[in-house]
Amino acid sequence: MSTHTEAHRWVALEGVENVRDLGGLPLRGGGQTRFGQLLRAARLHEMTDADVSFLTQEYGLRTVIDLRSPGEVERDGPTPLEQAGVRTVHLTVLPEGQRPIPRDDEDPKLFNYRGYLAHRPENVMAAVRLLTEPDAGPALVHCAAGKDRTGVFCALIEDAVGVHRDAVVADYAMSNERLMAVLRRGVGAEYEIDPADIELYRCPPEVMVALLGDLDAIGAAEGWLRERGLADDELDRLRARFVG
Repeated sequence: MSTHTEAHRWVALEGVENVRDLGGLPLRGGGQTRFGQLLRAARLHEMTDADVSFLTQEYGLRTVIDLRSPGEVERDGPTPLEQAGVRTVHLTVLPEGQRPIPRDDEDPKLFNYRGYLAHRPENVMAAVRLLTEPDAGPALVHCAAGKDRTGVFCALIEDAVGVHRDAVVADYAMSNERLMAVLRRGVGAEYEIDPADIELYRCPPEVMVALLGDLDAIGAAEGWLRERGLADDELDRLRARFVG
C-alpha cells in the first residue's frame, strides 16, 4: 500500500483520534477497497460540532458500531453522534465478568484478541451483519483507542472481503502512527494510561499475523464467519460494500 494512499485514508477531526477510512486497501484479486463505506476511530466523546457536521452531512454517516464494554458506555453516556440522532449499536467484544488471564508463555495482547472472537462471537457477528444491511452505511466502528478491539474487527472484515494479507496487517499497525495522540487525549477514566508507557500499547504486526494465522486453520476470516452462520448472500453483500 503506497504512502500516498495511506495519507488519503486518514480523516482529520478536531475531537477524535486515530480516524481512518477502510478505503484504498489493495485486494488480492486486484483493485482496492472503496472509500466512504467504513471509518475506524477511537472514542467519540470529545467530538466537536464541526466533527459531527462533517460526519453526518459530508461523509453521510448512518451507523455507529461501538465495541466498548457496557461499563464504558454507561460511564461516558451518549456520544455527540448519538445525540445527533445517528444510529448507534453497542456490541461489546469483551467477556462478561472477570476477564481471563493469559498463561505466562502467552502474549497478553494476542490472548485478548483471541478472546474477542472466542468469548463474544455473537456480538462480532451482529456487527458484521450490520455492515451487510443496505441502509447501514456509511458506518463507523470504534472502541476506546481504536486500535485493539476495533483493529481485530477491521482485520476480520478486511480479510473476509479479500484485502491482501500484508495490507490487513499494515492497517492494524497504522494505529501506531497516532498512538501518542490517542494516549494524550485519553481513552476514558476506566483505563489508567501513562503516555510514558507507550511501548506497552503499540500494535505489533506480528500479533495480527499470529491472529490471522489462527483463522487460516479454518479458512481464514471467511471460514470463521461461515462457521458462525454468515450466509452466502450476506457475505456477498459485505463484499459488495467494499469491493463493488
